[in-house]
Amino acid sequence: MIDGQFTLGVEEEYQIVDPESGELRSYIQELIEMRGELNRLSQRGGLRIIAASTHPFSDWKMQDITDQARYHGIVNDMQDVARANLIFGLHVHVGIKDKETAIALTNQVRYFLPHILALTTSSPFWMGRKTGLMSTRTQIFKRFPRTGIPDEFESSVHFKSFVDLLVKTGCIDDAKKIWWDVRPHHLYDTVEVRICDMPTSMDDTVAVVALIQALMGKLYLMYRRNTAFRSYSRSLIEENKWRALRFGTGAKLIDFGRKEERPFAELMDELIDFVSEATDIFGTEAHVKRIKDIALRGTSAHRQIEIYDKNGGATKPVVDWLMAETMRGI
Repeated sequence: MIDGQFTLGVEEEYQIVDPESGELRSYIQELIEMRGELNRLSQRGGLRIIAASTHPFSDWKMQDITDQARYHGIVNDMQDVARANLIFGLHVHVGIKDKETAIALTNQVRYFLPHILALTTSSPFWMGRKTGLMSTRTQIFKRFPRTGIPDEFESSVHFKSFVDLLVKTGCIDDAKKIWWDVRPHHLYDTVEVRICDMPTSMDDTVAVVALIQALMGKLYLMYRRNTAFRSYSRSLIEENKWRALRFGTGAKLIDFGRKEERPFAELMDELIDFVSEATDIFGTEAHVKRIKDIALRGTSAHRQIEIYDKNGGATKPVVDWLMAETMRGI
């Protein structure tokens, strides 16, 4: 029933820093090699890379804009909202060939986006301040238009008519400027999950990518059997998203089916069980089970805060840890 679908494409966004101042198996190997090669290239210029969604103390006002027409156009359109967008994320593309199926799975996976965000939080700092959020990136990016949890779409025709209206009225040039937390990609036959912070650990990245693939696979199997996952409103899902970005894996998320708060680790046990049919098909059970470890020990954001507090509020040791953890095992 999978029919060769659910191929993966993974986009990691890295930060380049001054070290002094601060099939799934094939994809795993490719990610490791790319991260290693990027770090080697950076070292040639006396630099290093870190995987995190914000830098602990870097100031966006001191950064140059990438010298490409697209980025200059975005800055011209949005001014300081774009200039201040010094954030980094993980985007996961899951191959879905049929457009109607892609819309249906985009609708259904929205419920799980806060859970995925909580597993990836890595941005507790902004311009030298501990913000009190586990994912500051999420709130920074919220200032952009056409972001966040999308509304439901009835069909691919409904989605296309929405995009066409935005293009016709001068809101966007094309669907590339729709930056929702999940979207059917306008060029590729994929559903792109964009809600993630950038995990620092490669092992955590692999676990989250495997979970997203398995989740999409399970929802697809349910869709084919006419037992689609229940849909919930964007406003309800946003309630869980706030809890995830604020507390990370320490959050109690709302189980809307039971109408009650649930500890995050319990929800991860249930999620692992929920996607088990798909992990059996993909051969990714061991990777997906690692999300329970993340739920229990916390994410990069939790560790960064521990190091910051241990060192009397100094951010340089946090950057040192990020550089080391980014390359651990590579």
